Amino acid sequence: MNTDADIRRIYERWHETVRGRDLDGLVALYAEDAVLETPLILATLPDRAEGVLRGREPIRSFFAAGLRTLQGELSRWYRTGTFYANGRQLVWEYPRETPQGDQVDLVEVMDIERGLIAHHRVYWGWVGVRLLAPALNRTA
Repeated sequence: MNTDADIRRIYERWHETVRGRDLDGLVALYAEDAVLETPLILATLPDRAEGVLRGREPIRSFFAAGLRTLQGELSRWYRTGTFYANGRQLVWEYPRETPQGDQVDLVEVMDIERGLIAHHRVYWGWVGVRLLAPALNRTA
């Protein structure tokens, strides 16, 4: 079982490392055999038709590419500070509407085991889907 401190650490560090483009810090939050699911995989790695990465090294490669290219007004990484956790699963939102305007809207869902991310699912809202659609259409 994870402690409240484990959950809080993942919640805080994941956000900090993405915003700070700290690849090593980000990848260190994932278990060796972690799973990452997001439609962004399909948009950036068309050979991964299932949109799922398994293992820390493929996850590292995915984030390395993403951290090099993440830019623009819609990647503000604003969140409200509210998260939900039950000792095993952690959930929070990057809402569409922010004090500075719209951003890509995401819900992060993470299964935490032994203080590390074991399974990470990213659900995209309508702003994000609208941005992903052209890339996904190219891979179809």
